[in-house]
Amino acid sequence: MRIRIPPDDGTRPVAFHVLRLILVGVALSACHPGNEEAKRLRGACQSGDVAACNQFAVKLQKGEYVLRDDKHAAELFDTACKGGVGNGCSSLGVAYQGGRGVKRDSTRAFSLFQQGCERGAMDGCTRLGVLHREGAGTSKDVARAATLFQKACDGRDMVGCAHLGTLYAAGEGVSQDFTRAADLLQRSCDEKVALGCVGLGRLHAAGTGVVRNDSTAAALYDKACDDGEPSGCLQHAVALEGGVGVTQNFTRAAERYRAACEARNGEGCARLAALYDRGAGVRRQPDRAKEFRGRACDYGHTESCAKPKGA
Repeated sequence: MRIRIPPDDGTRPVAFHVLRLILVGVALSACHPGNEEAKRLRGACQSGDVAACNQFAVKLQKGEYVLRDDKHAAELFDTACKGGVGNGCSSLGVAYQGGRGVKRDSTRAFSLFQQGCERGAMDGCTRLGVLHREGAGTSKDVARAATLFQKACDGRDMVGCAHLGTLYAAGEGVSQDFTRAADLLQRSCDEKVALGCVGLGRLHAAGTGVVRNDSTAAALYDKACDDGEPSGCLQHAVALEGGVGVTQNFTRAAERYRAACEARNGEGCARLAALYDRGAGVRRQPDRAKEFRGRACDYGHTESCAKPKGA
């Protein structure tokens, strides 16, 4: 593609300079190697290369050097999955789980994660493990979840390692082993898996498997929250509210509780409601407290649910 960039003679109006910058950006992006790679993958997919279809679908989902198109991405993940690409099955399962480009279907998602795992997609094994651990769409089976997380971790899926470390720390589905938990959680946190950082922070807070250090725990929770893990936001807020390992700061605690609540963490909503009741870090507002308790109940925090009269 050739784009003619008009010269700047120093007498043009501001609008001209804005247009010129836009055209320069378009020209540069058109020449970027990423554009050529997207074109190559699209062509290879159209020629029947199912692995290329899976890779091009990832770009469509991200809007990476192509226009974002979740529906077409799902279609290509389906093509890849039917062609035997495990990662295509797993990615399509994620799409069905979240209703992204397709109608939400948890049963279909479960089946796709299973197919993905069987075909070597370690992300599929991890996601299948989560469903078994939670009993979502299947019977709860924490031992089976542990086996799936182990398989994923052995395949270098660090999210799987983080989940496995959490099970070892709690002694769920496996014999409790804090040393093993610390190793798994440290490895995953080092690879920027936020869930691993939260688990490692909890070990530091309790002094199990690692040296007790409240400041380290708070820093790990803070990092995990910044990386989008709701439980990290909750734990960081608890530390901020209590001044444990960090300077007490009710305003910051309220912000972190709110972040957890917005991510549908019921306890985060409940604790934010308590701050509104007390007027700590936020202006005292009983109506807002009631609102957040209602949300906490909706998100599974049963202690926040209104009790029937006489109960």
